Amino acid sequence: MKQGLFTIKYNKALTSNVYEMVLEGDTSAITAPGQFVNIKLDGYFLRRPISVCDRNEENFTIIYKVVGKGTEVMSQMSEGTLDVLTGLGNGYDLSYAGDHVVFIGGGCGVPPMYWPAKILREAGKKVSVILGFNTKDEIFYEEEFKALGCDVHVTTVDGSYGTKGFVTNVLENLDYSYFYTCGPEPMLKAVYNASKTSGQFSFEERMGCGFGACMGCSCKTITGNKRICREGPVLVKEDILWQK
Repeated sequence: MKQGLFTIKYNKALTSNVYEMVLEGDTSAITAPGQFVNIKLDGYFLRRPISVCDRNEENFTIIYKVVGKGTEVMSQMSEGTLDVLTGLGNGYDLSYAGDHVVFIGGGCGVPPMYWPAKILREAGKKVSVILGFNTKDEIFYEEEFKALGCDVHVTTVDGSYGTKGFVTNVLENLDYSYFYTCGPEPMLKAVYNASKTSGQFSFEERMGCGFGACMGCSCKTITGNKRICREGPVLVKEDILWQK
């Protein structure tokens, strides 16, 4: 974990309430796809945890949804600096990918799929991507995944674009060696039940400190209690214990 000031390179709308922000600064602590950052906003006590979408040596990209006053403030920023904790969470282990990996993202779970998909495409892996949204107006990053050379499938609950239904409607018809997924818990549970192989799940959880001190995001697993911000947010399929 490292704390630093990052300069806003740009901040633009992708949909009516989803924004893409690029922050320039020391990205050395961000070492694995699937990690997240914690952003301090003036006037707000708790930082905002947001997953890393992409990263290089000069900057990193985040994609966030306006869901409250804090993210609404972020959406209005066009310049300046932000105090950011970087390198949080364990991230995805890509060594298990195999020959054909599937990335499954739902809504705000789409952004952390991009960087690992890019890494595996550069390694010559066959990559399929399933992006799940409620309706056509919510879709983002379809073309960015296609530009990587991924086989991209989009689902919408209302059928206004792509496959009507849920990400599992596509997943059940694919042959694959491994999968990575992030999204709301009902989607993750559906993927868990529909998946044919092992895989890794990134969980979204309300957090306090973001680095394991407050224990506010602890959850039970097969191998004991784990903190989503520290031992997670990524858990392997075999370790997940769903709460009743």
